[in-house]
Order: sequence, then C-alpha cells, then structure tokens
Amino acid sequence: MYTVKGKADKNKLLTDHMPLVKRLAHHMKAKLPASVEVDDLVQAGMIGLLDAIGRYEETHGAQFETYAVLRIRGAMLDELRNSDWLPRSMRQNMRKIEAAMSSLQQKLGHPPTESEVAKLLKLSLADYQDMLGDGGGHQLVYYEDFHDSEGNDSFLDRYAVDDADPLRSLLDGDFRQAVIDAIDALPPREKILMGLYYEEEMNLKEIGAVMGVSESRVSQLHTQAVARLRAALREQAWTGPA
Repeated sequence: MYTVKGKADKNKLLTDHMPLVKRLAHHMKAKLPASVEVDDLVQAGMIGLLDAIGRYEETHGAQFETYAVLRIRGAMLDELRNSDWLPRSMRQNMRKIEAAMSSLQQKLGHPPTESEVAKLLKLSLADYQDMLGDGGGHQLVYYEDFHDSEGNDSFLDRYAVDDADPLRSLLDGDFRQAVIDAIDALPPREKILMGLYYEEEMNLKEIGAVMGVSESRVSQLHTQAVARLRAALREQAWTGPA
C-alpha cells in the first residue's frame, strides 16, 4: 500500500515530468512523416511515464528523469511500431537508395552525390529528392533489421551479442563506434546537419535557418544522411572493420 506521502511524491513526479513527455514527443515527431500525430506520441509517452513512476526505485542507482526518458521513448517507439507508420513501399524505396549508395561508394571511392545516386536509380534529380522527402522518418535501426525476410540473421545481428536486449547491446558495443565512424565519413554538409540535429537537438526549421535552406530540404538531406549511414554500417558488418 502507498503511504499518503508516497502517493504525493508520485503525483509530483507525474506533474513535474509532463512537460518532458511533450518535449520528447515533439522532438520525435520532427523525425517522422506528417501522418504521425504528436498527440498520439504524447499519449503513449504518458503511459511510459506512469510506468516509470510505478517501477522506479531510488536503489536503481539512476536519476528518475534518466530512467523516465528511457521508458517514455520506449512507449512512443512501441506506439509507432504498432501503427506501422512507415509504409512498406516507402521502406523498400529507401533500401534501393541504400543499395545504390553502397554500390557507388565502392565504385567511386567517395560518397556519391545526389545526382550520381539519381542517375543510378534512373530517376531525375527532382524525383530522387521527392523520394527522399517521402522517406522522412527513415531510421538508423529498424526492429526487423535483426532478421531478413526468411528469418535468418541479418547484418545487425553481428553487433548484437546480448540476446536479452539486442538494441542495448548495439548501443553499448561496437555499433556505437561504427556509427561514429560512419558519421565522420559523411559529406561535410550532412555531417554538420547531423551534429545540429542530434547533438544540438535543433529542429528542422532551425537547422534550415542555420544552413540557409528550406525545412523540406533539411528533411531530404537528413533522410539521405541516414541512408548513407545504414549503407555504411551494412557494408562494414559484412566486411568487418578496416
């Protein structure tokens, strides 16, 4: 049973961290297609916050906010996964882009330009950029990346040594360094964009103002950068570190 003080403490945690849920929801929404409603993310995040409050104990050795962020984001990601927010056809298009980038990188010895990728895909530059725009919300890691269509191990399995929590294993192991190396190899403009987005936590509109381009153009460049990273990580997983 909860004491009166214990119940008050939990209510205070809920009240104090509701703005955190909204902030995380809006930050995540900026990475997703327009079809995703921020209110749905907030609702899922509140469930995650309530779960964090119910499970949290000071003996966990972590500050509550640190623990809550993990539970809130996890709840939001579960909501996105369950709603299948990125259509299969869109994901297939992104994989075509990744494959083209990988092929051109090996052939040219440098990150391919947009025009070079568009040419290989037999698309006009405008159509290629539209494809990038449609792929807004493309992620570095998808849950299904751990298995191919036939259920066999995929390239990301090589990084996941902890069967109990493969995503945590990715973040704690060699995958983290592989991501750092892949980001370092991005074209300068995309490297700057990723720094502003993930390190400075600026939104697409703010980045556009800094870079002197439109918000939609930032979205295209971000999607392209993520595709480059995925292609690089896939290649490294099969060939091994240099």
